[in-house]
Amino acid sequence: MEILGIVAFAAALLVSVVAHEAGHFVTARHYGMKASKFFVGFGPTLWSRRRGETEYGVKAIPAGGFVKIEGMTPLEEIDPADEPRAFYNAPARARLVVMSAGSFVHFVIAMVLIYGVLVTMGTTQISESKIGSTSCVAATATCAGPGPAAAAGLRPGDRVRSFDGVAVDSWAQFTRQVREHGAGPATLVVRRDGRDLTLTPNLVEVRRNRLTGAAGNDPVGALGVRPGTETVHYGPLAAVPHTFSVIGSGFTGMYDTLTHRLDDLGKIFDKDRDPEGFISVVGAARIGGDVVSAPDSSGVDRLRQFLVLVAAINLAVGIFNLLPLLPLDGGHIAVLGFEQARHGLRRLRGYRGPVKRVDFAKLLPATYATVVVLLGFSLLLLSADIINPIRLNQ
Repeated sequence: MEILGIVAFAAALLVSVVAHEAGHFVTARHYGMKASKFFVGFGPTLWSRRRGETEYGVKAIPAGGFVKIEGMTPLEEIDPADEPRAFYNAPARARLVVMSAGSFVHFVIAMVLIYGVLVTMGTTQISESKIGSTSCVAATATCAGPGPAAAAGLRPGDRVRSFDGVAVDSWAQFTRQVREHGAGPATLVVRRDGRDLTLTPNLVEVRRNRLTGAAGNDPVGALGVRPGTETVHYGPLAAVPHTFSVIGSGFTGMYDTLTHRLDDLGKIFDKDRDPEGFISVVGAARIGGDVVSAPDSSGVDRLRQFLVLVAAINLAVGIFNLLPLLPLDGGHIAVLGFEQARHGLRRLRGYRGPVKRVDFAKLLPATYATVVVLLGFSLLLLSADIINPIRLNQ
């Protein structure tokens, strides 16, 4: 089952990358640029066919794809007959659209997947009243035997109605009541199979922070329960703003990762590796396998998590590709923006000539440096995902 998940994730990622290249291809053709090649994969060619001016084909290594647009930079040698249709001779707006199209496709894929999940399967969230599981309570250095909740007969799926005669409206309120109660018997009313049941758990005392529940010195009551999850469904209209909210949180999360969590790179070989930290494609595929093979999840839950994972990867790739670094699309966009800004300033000073292009030859050292850094970064993550993989199913 895990192998099936890995294969499914790899296939989904390959489709996404090919769609990225298709975005470049379609927009380039729309603006009259010459796209001479469109291939799936890399390495030796397995099959190809020329239709019109474009050669379509499949290569041996299914690790992505590429589109060959003539004249991506003035440094490229092209047939003089193709000069008028070269990428670098196209209007600035056309070049901007073509360079942005790949990431735009990734964003569309992410939004479609998230929207589809919300409408058809819904999303899970922490319940305000449902018991997810019961556990022992470490009142001393060890944690043995059933906890107060399990000993009193509380079961996963029960819904908390009241605690010591006070109606429970949220899990936070319930947790606060339990802590403030301290050790000793309590009255707990739960809803099970359509009936209200009264249980009398005998709470134990533990030392924690009374407000946060983290390790501390305050004596508080403990019951030994964890909240469950519930599925929230959205209609076609209600799902729209929530989709954009999820996408927006993805952007802010990526920004936080790139600006505040780079130090986590030094922890990717630690035993307790952050499952939300940096991963390679191999690590993401392995997580996809874990999601599909999760033993305690239903088929709907597995499919939901798998589609959300694919959406998250598409969103991350789309954002990363827009970073202002050559040879990424974002680097080409940054160069274009610099050219247009400089030309605008020159026109304010009376200049009426053509746009002065950036000398790409001067940018080659920076481009090579970026490639080296990205390759090193990729190899580091790949090594971590092989030696110290993130596992969801332990």
